[in-house]
Amino acid sequence: MTPEEHAAISAESLAVIKTMELALGENTDNMSDYFREDFRWIGNFGSGTKEGVGEFRRNWQLPFRAAFTDRDYKTERILADGEWVSGFGHIEATHSGLFMGLSATGKRVRIPYMDFWHVRDGKIADNRVSVDLPSVLAQLGRDAFAGDGWEAYDRNEKTPPEPSGQLGE
Repeated sequence: MTPEEHAAISAESLAVIKTMELALGENTDNMSDYFREDFRWIGNFGSGTKEGVGEFRRNWQLPFRAAFTDRDYKTERILADGEWVSGFGHIEATHSGLFMGLSATGKRVRIPYMDFWHVRDGKIADNRVSVDLPSVLAQLGRDAFAGDGWEAYDRNEKTPPEPSGQLGE
């Protein structure tokens, strides 16, 4: 493949993702315009894996919309390399419904995420996702790490352990 062909595929893939992101931001209900029917959504622990666009909608998109309203999607960076597009950003939203066992608080939260999309034949075939769920939970008053997160080292609240007999190796 020539550099020009690669650049053209990258531009096409990026256009698919940008169009999908605009539609999600507008609460579209027609996912089949953007995702292949055999689409796979592979999330980090707590988010799950969704097989097919129907399962993605039923087990991620609708519960997410029920938990968080007044969503504002903020993509900070997006990069395309052939059929692959990656990006990161955050969603600002109001906690309006059940989320990870927590009833609505009405709090405005920031939901950080990273996405890696694979575009095939003009639609999204795979989406590997990392949503910072512990950060969202912390904003809602629940510490997913029960005080044992390593940020305690950064704040000098705890002393980080060191491996015994391994220093200087």
